[in-house]
Amino acid sequence: MGVFVLLPLVLPLTAWPIARLAERHLHPRTATRLLTGVAAVMAVCSTVCLGLVMVVGTAQLPGNPLPDGWSDPEVRAAVPYDEVVGKAAIPALCAVVVACGRTLWRHGRLRRRAHRALAGLPGTGVAVLPDEAPYAYALPGGRRGRVVVTTGLLHCLEPAERRALFAHERAHLAARHHRFLLAVHLAARANPFLRPLRTAVSYTAERWADEEAARTVGSRRTVAGAIGKAALVSRGAPVARPDGFATLAGFAAPAPGPVPRRVAALLGPAPAVRRWPSLFTSVGLAAWCAAAGTAASAMSSANAAVTMVLILHAATPL
Repeated sequence: MGVFVLLPLVLPLTAWPIARLAERHLHPRTATRLLTGVAAVMAVCSTVCLGLVMVVGTAQLPGNPLPDGWSDPEVRAAVPYDEVVGKAAIPALCAVVVACGRTLWRHGRLRRRAHRALAGLPGTGVAVLPDEAPYAYALPGGRRGRVVVTTGLLHCLEPAERRALFAHERAHLAARHHRFLLAVHLAARANPFLRPLRTAVSYTAERWADEEAARTVGSRRTVAGAIGKAALVSRGAPVARPDGFATLAGFAAPAPGPVPRRVAALLGPAPAVRRWPSLFTSVGLAAWCAAAGTAASAMSSANAAVTMVLILHAATPL
């Protein structure tokens, strides 16, 4: 097994180029699915790696609860630098479990709080809050989810721009963007090297909803104008929307970085829909590099898991 057990911890670095290039060269739908899949697989593999290394570290602790055979020299030899890496993996894996658990708990708490806040409103697909703060978000849950918007934001938009707002938020709900965002948030908690993918998916999910809204409304310029106007009126306003869902950053909250890029993309031609980019392009090369890194991470963690199971089984007395 050797040093290969540690590869899943650093292989997420191979996905950094595609995280940046996918935002500009891939269709937002393709980019969101690709980056989320890569992040999820690599996060699972790195967590498995930590778990395997932790077994070796725990077996060396005095009074450990594991079988005595698991501290056998043959078991320790399966992991390089077992004395340092094995013990360091214990707090690292505990930190991953705590961080992911906290993220899931916070996500569920915010969803429950948001649904309770809407309990007194009619059970329609759109909930209008009497609030002067301009924000909007897509609230998943229930049978179909709901679009939540404040009167403060509606008063700032023209009728066509309101249709763009609702189309955007409904696109979030229809495509289940909250699941993509939750997956990449958990992946970033499991391995900090995956944070660029989390940032990229947060942007591509918004762009995906932008394109769906432009197709529904029939005017890319209208959607771009609505995003820009909402960003201007939201600047300096308190953000009352719940985070953790697939929310409309341009309409719901000020986002100086992504908003101009989204507006510029909408003012240009619609992105081409391609399942997989050509290898003879920069984005294609980066995509294949990320795919190779993901495959290597999966094979490395699977090989390490099988090898460790066989070694522990042989070292455990019957």
